[in-house]
Amino acid sequence: MKKNIALIGAGHWGKNHLRNLAQQGILNTVLEKSDEIIRERKKDFPGVLFVKEDRQVMDNENVQGVVIAAPAELHYELAKKYLLAGKDVLVEKPMALTAADGEDLIKIAGKKGRILMVGHILQYHPAVIKLKELIDKGELGQIRYIYSNRLNIGKLRVEENVLWSFAPHDISLILMFLKGEEPERVDAHGGAYVNPGIYDTTLTTLEFKNGVKSHIFVNWLHPFKEQKLVVVGSEKMAVFNGLGDPGNTLLIYPHTIDFTAGDIPVARKAESYPVTFAGKEPLREELLHFVDCIERRKTPRTDGVEGLAVLRVLEQAEKKLKGEG
Repeated sequence: MKKNIALIGAGHWGKNHLRNLAQQGILNTVLEKSDEIIRERKKDFPGVLFVKEDRQVMDNENVQGVVIAAPAELHYELAKKYLLAGKDVLVEKPMALTAADGEDLIKIAGKKGRILMVGHILQYHPAVIKLKELIDKGELGQIRYIYSNRLNIGKLRVEENVLWSFAPHDISLILMFLKGEEPERVDAHGGAYVNPGIYDTTLTTLEFKNGVKSHIFVNWLHPFKEQKLVVVGSEKMAVFNGLGDPGNTLLIYPHTIDFTAGDIPVARKAESYPVTFAGKEPLREELLHFVDCIERRKTPRTDGVEGLAVLRVLEQAEKKLKGEG
């Protein structure tokens, strides 16, 4: 593979991109403006070229694609800058902080003939891909309800609230499981307890035209870490545990509902069983997909259009949180 990818930002999440890009031998340059972070990263990656000026990446003819792992409030500005410079772009979620900015990025990418991809990493998780296959095959029956919990006590942001930080992952998955259908109704409630105006906890509900409903509970003031997504079907239920060991990451519960005395529903519980899947790192798969899209000039699985659909849901939920919807 060519060393034609530049990384923009090597901080909290960027360091994971750095590791993967370096391991794959496709990393050309890292743009990082913090001297402290550069010193730390050079300890583990002494052979990597670190630069501090945007122009050192934009004017580098050997860089064909950039991976943007900067803070969320910079995503739109940076993605626009590099698309206009003729680079293919993989930008971390959310791709922007407004749907209007997301639309602008899509238009720019189209005009410049560039790849625009959004880092919705869970769409590249082998267990999620397997779950999607089961849903599409009708293994769970008709989908009734989907819900997720993404909870933690950890890094508190001041530039974005927990809705924009945590919920994009699950919104992206729910839309994917429903084949891209967007909700006809979005509602949200939440609370800001640490910083006024910065929501620490939110509960977002989605209602779809096909009758499916879902909720997304995100919270960074939770006593323990949990990442679970549950799909309730008419025949079976599935649980994706983002923190589970491989043997329990994807479980199927073949519970059934019987009716006695004509119209009295009775739950018949059954033992869950695990679903096997390929043992691949999601971030590595995401980056390899980006490189493949660059080389073959194909549309990414999580392209700008998919990213915009997620932004529209986030924007509607944000308005409801502020009482504007």
